[in-house]
Amino acid sequence: MEYAYQDLMPTFAAGRFQLLYGSVATVMWVCALLFSREYMQHRSRTGRFHAFMILTYCATTGVFLSGDLLTLFVCFEVMSFASYVLVVQEETPEALDAGYLYLAVSVAGGMMLLMGLFLLQDMLGTLDWTRWMPAAAAEGGRSSLYIAGGLAAAGFGAKAGLFPLHIWLPKAHPAAPAPASALLSGILTKTGIFGLIILSVYLFDGDAAWGTALLILGLVTMFLGAVLALFSVDLKRTLACSSVSQIGFIVLGIAMLCILGDHNTVAARGVVLHMVNHSAAKLLLFLAAGAIYLKTHQLDLNGIRGFGRGKPLLGFLFLVGAASVAGLPFTSGYVSKTLLHETIVERLTAGGLTGGLRFFFSATEWIFLLTGALTVAYMTKLFVCIFLERNTDDLRQAAFQRIGGSFAQLGGQVAVALPALFLLVSGLIPHRTLDILADYAQDFLTLHPPEHAVPYYAPASLSGALISMILGALIYRVAVRRFLMPVDAGGCRRYAERWPAGLTLERCLFRPLLRGILWLGLRIFGALSRSGDSACRILLSVGGFAAFALDRSVDLLITTMENNLFRQIHSDEERFSPLEWMRNHPMADFWRRSQETFAAFAESLSFGLLATVIGLCAVLIYLL
Repeated sequence: MEYAYQDLMPTFAAGRFQLLYGSVATVMWVCALLFSREYMQHRSRTGRFHAFMILTYCATTGVFLSGDLLTLFVCFEVMSFASYVLVVQEETPEALDAGYLYLAVSVAGGMMLLMGLFLLQDMLGTLDWTRWMPAAAAEGGRSSLYIAGGLAAAGFGAKAGLFPLHIWLPKAHPAAPAPASALLSGILTKTGIFGLIILSVYLFDGDAAWGTALLILGLVTMFLGAVLALFSVDLKRTLACSSVSQIGFIVLGIAMLCILGDHNTVAARGVVLHMVNHSAAKLLLFLAAGAIYLKTHQLDLNGIRGFGRGKPLLGFLFLVGAASVAGLPFTSGYVSKTLLHETIVERLTAGGLTGGLRFFFSATEWIFLLTGALTVAYMTKLFVCIFLERNTDDLRQAAFQRIGGSFAQLGGQVAVALPALFLLVSGLIPHRTLDILADYAQDFLTLHPPEHAVPYYAPASLSGALISMILGALIYRVAVRRFLMPVDAGGCRRYAERWPAGLTLERCLFRPLLRGILWLGLRIFGALSRSGDSACRILLSVGGFAAFALDRSVDLLITTMENNLFRQIHSDEERFSPLEWMRNHPMADFWRRSQETFAAFAESLSFGLLATVIGLCAVLIYLL
């Protein structure tokens, strides 16, 4: 297929949703850079860190302002490689291992995304998503679109942290500096969500099958992330697993966009608001975690236990972020989760559901509420551990008390307070803040106006949050205080790592799968190499036999000519022999040495590699 030169030029667009998230990215980078002045003050290679922070910012805003998928892909890949440097900034073994995993997932996701783009360009003739709908209708067959869309969704899902490619988040976030962790969780994951929105709205609009597949992935992601966060005993790892869970909530909303069809306005508003809410909350919480790390130089819950006692400002700001992630009333997280919950309720009450579908969506609602309860439990665990409990080591607790109430310099405090202010104010007056935000940005996701205003604090709306809060309190009391906090030899309860260390998808699935692929590849190419060696030996044997036969024929001819045509003109001692002359000639010696060299070369690895290259060139010439 031929492409015009202008089709390869970058295209940018400035729709309302794109401008909104470009603005969110800008605010987050300003806060992260403000905090990094103190955080990186006594660390090495700060120039490199800030340079790649700016490069990552440019690429991230490029993703959100892209006008087609080719431009988006280029910015997406630049963002992935630039942010890799942020992950490995500390250059510790843990950081390098996390960076390796992050880069591996990014490269694999990028390759799947690129293959999906190739297929979409071939089928639809364009990567401009605003022109997809008529082209997709003319395409007819949906199976090929599902394959192309699935590959692209896998690439976007890898960056978003969607199951099963979420494995990089719990390792990369704890290893990276806190300002970078805030950006990885709060904004870089949203670039993957942005891609999933494009596919779901502009290619699979109203497609229930696509929506159901996304819904299942979203449910698994949000529940698994919440369980991992509950078991974690590392502050930043808990927040990273929480990000996985919240991404699942957002993907659930995207799935409901497709399932609800023309009645998807509530889902669109819920997706927009929960994206913004999660970005602000994780900016706040990761920067707060960075402030704690600056003072304690550790993130283990047993080590930082009791640090927040006597620090009311930090405690209040952390509480606002934790409550917003948990979806407690009077925070922006409650508003966005209420909208997402409302989409499930609308599907259940819309009618037309058979027994199996009704059970499926009823189970979806209960998984939603149970995941909310797990969120309440692990956020309660963090807040109680850091701000209410005392450290089991009295000397360490005394050192915490000597730090005083200040947790950061003025710039760092402003960076933590700004997102907290947004979360609190928007939760208190949602109709004057969040509704305006949703009205502004929802046209990228749906063209349908809201059918009715959602009464956020009506009893029916509060019931979902109330159920999650009650279940969360029970989970905290039973699972956390009894099972996850055993009593040590000194009679004190300590936070224990109950999750088996080897029970991860990376170790149980991806690494064995990679080793299996390598083993299979080695066997296949080894067999091909051996077959090539055998073929070469056969050819050499046939050639050698033919050369021997030709050589003997020439010898016989020369001998015959010698006996019958040449006269004896010398004595027997000096008789001229053409055959003997040819055998002793320098060229004959050169030929013998060449044969010996070629025989040794034919048995070497170099000959096999050369034969492989010649074969590949022949295949490429044939294909071209």
